Amino acid sequence: MQLKLDLQFFAGEKTEKATPKKRQDERKKGKVAKSQDINAAILLLLCFATLIIFGKNILSTFSEMYKHTFTEFIHWEVTEKTVQQVFTGAAIEVAIMLAPILIIAIIAGVAANLMQIGFLFTTESLKFDLKKIDPIQGAKRIFSIRAFVELIKSLFKIVLVGAITFFIIWINIDEMLMTAFTNAESALHFFANVTIIMVISAIIALLFISIFDYSYQRYDFEKNMKMSKQDIKDEYKNMEGDPFIKSKRKQRQREIATRRMMSDVPNADVIITNPTHFAIAIKYDEKVASAPYVLAKGVDRTALKIKEIAKAHDITMVENRPLARSLYQAIEIGDVIPEEFFQAVAEILAYVYRLEKKSNV
Repeated sequence: MQLKLDLQFFAGEKTEKATPKKRQDERKKGKVAKSQDINAAILLLLCFATLIIFGKNILSTFSEMYKHTFTEFIHWEVTEKTVQQVFTGAAIEVAIMLAPILIIAIIAGVAANLMQIGFLFTTESLKFDLKKIDPIQGAKRIFSIRAFVELIKSLFKIVLVGAITFFIIWINIDEMLMTAFTNAESALHFFANVTIIMVISAIIALLFISIFDYSYQRYDFEKNMKMSKQDIKDEYKNMEGDPFIKSKRKQRQREIATRRMMSDVPNADVIITNPTHFAIAIKYDEKVASAPYVLAKGVDRTALKIKEIAKAHDITMVENRPLARSLYQAIEIGDVIPEEFFQAVAEILAYVYRLEKKSNV
């Protein structure tokens, strides 16, 4: 009994880390590793700290507004204009009171995102996508491992915050009972301090949870970003082009370059040959270059084509095997002849010019 191994099965497994291009593409779509718990914890911490700092001013402003309502507004005649004036004034006062907290909330939200993912602005997540309302995909998201982890995390946060609240109340239970025998100001001051301790403790606990949550979110993100070997190959094809098409394009470029080169052969002064394998078309024009330069070169079939064109245009061909081979390997089309070949090429050109001079006599 023989077992057939399908390598395509393994090729489809997502075992490879995401490429920089995929990361960049997903980032443009707004898909990044980010913990909402970090945002929430930082937001709560800074907003609560702001509330503590500006709390007295807010309380004082609210108290003044309350007194003003019952000392001045109560004597006003109730009309549409006076009611509008009262509510407008109250709205402005409340906006001024809450402005520091709102500003800090915005700064905290932006800072938390910058800490995690840097600057990112995208509208991809706002685009309509039928997959988002697909009931099958929705059911998969609801019953996925990620949803289960989020559920466990939420339950853990509720239990943890509840435990912290219970513990702080438990250790302060005696003082709480004693507030029944104190004045209202002392009782309010005591409960305010206990509340501050509870909230700060809960926020610190949420910060620790958010650190673990960020680690999980990054792990889950990297897992979902993994690619199969076939994915990487397809991405490379899309970036560089299909190898077959790419080779065809290069072949086309070579053909164009060859045709351009062949069109320059009739302008050559001499063709140096192997005689069968190599052909180098040389031209000397002091207006173009200070030394002879190569108009065309070729090997085998290309060399044969150069010689055919040269013959058709009565261009002298000189056989020099070592020179032809050396020039072919040492220089490219358009290059000036290297200094070490000056003497050999000069002798050939002198010979060609003598032949042309004799033929013109």
